[in-house]
Amino acid sequence: MVIVPKNLPSAAALKLRRAQEASKAMQEYETERSVIRVKTERLRAERLAREAIAPAPKKAGKRKPQLEK
Repeated sequence: MVIVPKNLPSAAALKLRRAQEASKAMQEYETERSVIRVKTERLRAERLAREAIAPAPKKAGKRKPQLEK
């Protein structure tokens, strides 16, 4: 992380601060994505293990009522 010196012109300081904030935000985003990916893989593995033991019941499709003639 770069420390912004106070004697820089304000436009340059703002630009540098925004770049630092963008870098920090990207790191947080990537960390969150990584956590979600690990969680999803764990849940998928658990679901597949459950389905291997007892397959999920098949869903009954909607039946259209037959018209009487």
